[in-house]
Amino acid sequence: MSTRILIADDDAVQRRLIENMVQRFGYEAVVVDSGDAALATLISPDAPTIDAVVLDLVMPGLDGMGVLSKMREAGIATPVIVQTAHGGIDNVVSAMRAGAQDFVVKPVGAERLQVSLRNALTTSALKGELQRIRHSREGRLTFRDIVTRSEAMDKVLRMARKAAGSGIPVLIEGESGVGKELIARAIHGSSERSSKPFIAVNCGAIPDNLVESILFGHEKGAFTGATEKHTGKFVEASGGTLFLDEVSELPLSAQVKLLRALQEGEVEAVGGRRPVKVDVRIISATNRQLLDHVKAGHFREDLFYRLHVLPLTVPPLRNRREDIPHLLRHFLARFCAEENRHITSVDGNAIALLSQAEWPGNVRQLENTVYRAVVMSEGDGLGIADFPQVTVPGGAFAGAHGDAEPPMLAAPPVAPLQIMPAAAPVVAAADIPIAPPLPAAGTLAMLAHDGEVRPLEDMEAEIIRFAISYYRGQMSEVARRLKIGRSTLYRKLDDAAAEPAPGSAGARDRD
Repeated sequence: MSTRILIADDDAVQRRLIENMVQRFGYEAVVVDSGDAALATLISPDAPTIDAVVLDLVMPGLDGMGVLSKMREAGIATPVIVQTAHGGIDNVVSAMRAGAQDFVVKPVGAERLQVSLRNALTTSALKGELQRIRHSREGRLTFRDIVTRSEAMDKVLRMARKAAGSGIPVLIEGESGVGKELIARAIHGSSERSSKPFIAVNCGAIPDNLVESILFGHEKGAFTGATEKHTGKFVEASGGTLFLDEVSELPLSAQVKLLRALQEGEVEAVGGRRPVKVDVRIISATNRQLLDHVKAGHFREDLFYRLHVLPLTVPPLRNRREDIPHLLRHFLARFCAEENRHITSVDGNAIALLSQAEWPGNVRQLENTVYRAVVMSEGDGLGIADFPQVTVPGGAFAGAHGDAEPPMLAAPPVAPLQIMPAAAPVVAAADIPIAPPLPAAGTLAMLAHDGEVRPLEDMEAEIIRFAISYYRGQMSEVARRLKIGRSTLYRKLDDAAAEPAPGSAGARDRD
């Protein structure tokens, strides 16, 4: 699922021109003809996620400034590029103060729009990463902070949102590195307990003889080395959420006490004389098949059913490959900022390589792979050579020059993505996925489907559309090559707009 750009303009010709450019950059275009429709698309829970907006300032009804105002009121941080035929300084200042990311004047050239979108998406990715880190530390992480476009993940998040509205125990299952704790923090941050503590405990990292002390606390002098009283994680999390990561690693002795704590809502410290009431919401996680541990006698069956009330299975990254380009963009923005590196592009073949790899370490492995590439890269762009430890499963990967990479992982091959030829331009870091190259030549059909000669107007309109695509929306160049005046070109586009053809594109000035 590619990056989505919302285009809002009441001019049909201008909409088609911008849509043609956006699709040529490799993005998915969502087109609306009014400010009200643009706002509805942005705020609707059923609408697709929008990564950036190209917004006309002058529209009937709710204009561009009104859309910016409503977005600010709703807390929508999607970057906006405003466009208008009036490039006065007052319009620029007003739009920027209202929250616009950039400002372009009609008719905008393809290169100018591409740079503007690239900068807006990169800035948005960096802001999103910084916000995600801050929210995670403050216990305010929500589902909006999770980067995904996968339908499989969407199903998991829909269930998690419902779970956030109640106190139901949740068991998050999935391979290591898929983001189980991230989902647990989002459930907590979206619940009524969000203002209370979120306490995470890695059960697999606690020595067996200290599990009870760490979870339930101990009194001073309860055992050798207990020189001070310790309240325990249950008491620390009281009123909030206790996240038990790798819960399958708990020893059987601690499982008995955990079950009692869940059933009675109270814990008894080691060496304590009376139990302490606690109000804790339990979210547990495991990278193993917990039911198999139950059958093997390593995990209590009654505790299993106490934790396994609402299971959520997070799919591995290899089963949601559409998330890889978006995660790549976010990680790249963050690490470039942290390491003070200026990396402006990622080669299309490198993106295809990353999208085809198996990723046994899932999102965590992808994150560390991007981190290494940013640190070790010597240029301002990343290519296949910057990811030497990544290869596709089942065989070789054809690089930009036909070079084959040796296989590293034995797994069934996945469907390859389209790889750009060596002569094609690289893809900017924010321009994921790969943008299709412009056509080098065109053909003109002289006969219609009924076998009769096509009308001259139809063939003329097709020639104009091809010229606009070929010269990337540079209208002066289109008019010069077609040997007609710009005003004639715009008039012909207006005439063609009355009966639009599929895939057509055009432009005209607005005074």
